[in-house]
Amino acid sequence: MRLKNGRAISRMRVAGRLVAECFALLEENIKSGISLKELDDLTEKLIVERGATPLYKGYPGSSADQPPFPGTICASINNEICHGLPNGRILKEGDVIGIDIGLRYKGYCGDACVTFPVGKVSKEAERMLAIGKEALRVGIEAAQQGGYLNDVGRAIEAYADTQAVSVVHEWGGHGIGRNLHENPSVSHIREDKRGPKLRPGMVFTIEPMINAGGHEWNLLADGWTVVTDDGSLSVQFEHTIAITKSGTEILTTL
Repeated sequence: MRLKNGRAISRMRVAGRLVAECFALLEENIKSGISLKELDDLTEKLIVERGATPLYKGYPGSSADQPPFPGTICASINNEICHGLPNGRILKEGDVIGIDIGLRYKGYCGDACVTFPVGKVSKEAERMLAIGKEALRVGIEAAQQGGYLNDVGRAIEAYADTQAVSVVHEWGGHGIGRNLHENPSVSHIREDKRGPKLRPGMVFTIEPMINAGGHEWNLLADGWTVVTDDGSLSVQFEHTIAITKSGTEILTTL
């Protein structure tokens, strides 16, 4: 676990702000009729113009026969939990789309995810979007100096239980800094052990994936896209946060 000093956190704050700018741009452009590839191109253009580097494009697969990730954003629609491919698929009214963005700017990484509605969505979709946002909020609220890492997952799953939804077990958050994925792993469910104590300098993501049905999932033949096993709706919201002496700070915000 690499603790970050004030200089590193300051640089990560700048990288995180650029991630947030990408989401602001996407929010203006997400509408029925646009393709995932168009959204990917818009995001990559902004990242490159600002002197940053996309982190997901070319990211290696977990096996020799899995192709590298092809896009700048992960774009996951409706029952897709995460790692959806930003291809030629067209968004339609009523969809929800989870977009995950990672980038490196001046040596430090930013990473976040937002699920957006496409036009007018169903009451169930509105409910799930609200639950996903609140799950992230309670997870961040639980990440306090002097507490423990697994307080985060305990708080998220306890909240999800009150809403009769499930939290995906196997996909969690992670430490982040000069590299996209660093220690520690961040669970979003209850764990028997409390995990490491939270102290200033720790920087990690909290990114709960919330399913309307069961928590089980399947991996599609493309080797990347993770979908709900029962076909139910899934949403995800993510921020990168820093534990500091003055409190917990969200780094991926404007």
